Amino acid sequence: MDKLIIDRKKIIDEFASYTSNYDISDGKIRLKVEHTYRVAGLCDRIARSLCMAEDDINLAWAIGMLHDIGRFEQIRQYGTFSDEDSVDHAHYATELLFGNGMIADYFGSINTDVYNYIENDSTDGKGLSESLGIIKKAIYNHSAYRIEEGLGEREVLFCNIIRDADKLDIFKVVNDTPLENIYSVNKEEISKSEVTGAVMQALREKHAVLRSLKKTPADYIAAYIALAFELVFPESFYILKEQGYLDNLLDFKTDNQDTKRQFQEIREIIEEHITEKIK
Repeated sequence: MDKLIIDRKKIIDEFASYTSNYDISDGKIRLKVEHTYRVAGLCDRIARSLCMAEDDINLAWAIGMLHDIGRFEQIRQYGTFSDEDSVDHAHYATELLFGNGMIADYFGSINTDVYNYIENDSTDGKGLSESLGIIKKAIYNHSAYRIEEGLGEREVLFCNIIRDADKLDIFKVVNDTPLENIYSVNKEEISKSEVTGAVMQALREKHAVLRSLKKTPADYIAAYIALAFELVFPESFYILKEQGYLDNLLDFKTDNQDTKRQFQEIREIIEEHITEKIK
């Protein structure tokens, strides 16, 4: 039976070799390199919490290592990480990995056209074709508002692992980056902004905020907080509480009394949701 061989050292070495083609002194490049390693570690932890087989834990980790491979060419070609102003980085990653055959660089067990493996399903559902198909679907869907319909149970499982891990590290990135740098506005504008009605409604309904709804700096902070509603696994909520980054976002500094009341309401909604998830 053909099997996908996941050699972590090989994947790390190949990732380091690939990213060495970009300017690591560029803060945006360095951010994505560091983000990649953290997300892979989170994938590993979530998979272990689910008592998955070691091969599946390695598969989840590998997806974490490859999920943002499209970011580096995105910043080189477009000068931005904004998908709206360039390309969908998740879809671009699958084009690079599978359309250009880059995926073969990371796995020593692949020595022919990778599409042969994906299109010709293995008889037991756990061979090369299934593993590569899972990698492709998980990366393709990792930043989507919702996972595409029609996926198999294992595809959905791995999609949810990478989506949880990615969101958990986004909390760190937003926490560590000055808000005025993220949104190109000054502190006064941020402190006076309010959460608009549509965004507050999404928080009350306990789901992620559509990009098109975000209008103010406070909207963007509230939208990042709302990512907590999309987490799937109990371990992800434990990690969220351990990190402390969500608490920092909820402690939004504002001179606007209406905004203070909004963030107090958001805090109560979020805390109730997390308590329900980790009972």
